[in-house]
Amino acid sequence: MPTYDYQCRSCGTVTEVIHAMAEDGPAVCEICGGQLRRVLYPTGIIFKGSGFYSTDSRAGSGSSTSSSEPKPSTDGAPTDSKPASGGTETKKTPTKTRDAAG
Repeated sequence: MPTYDYQCRSCGTVTEVIHAMAEDGPAVCEICGGQLRRVLYPTGIIFKGSGFYSTDSRAGSGSSTSSSEPKPSTDGAPTDSKPASGGTETKKTPTKTRDAAG
């Protein structure tokens, strides 16, 4: 059976009570006769095992695809290779080097 804490709204006394989850707890403080409320305590969550973090997955898994990557066309038409952000595309041109002879 679980243990529950109840705190009096009037005097602040905390009472520990053991009862089944389906049963109602005490409603009246034994010391002052005030109304009791059940105290809830936050608990921590610990994730153990693989699969909880983004670094746990394999880099080459095909299960998820990025929406920013262009998808091939099914009708054979060429796809548009412009960036989706509306920015300008920069092109690199090869630099010419001088020969030692001239």
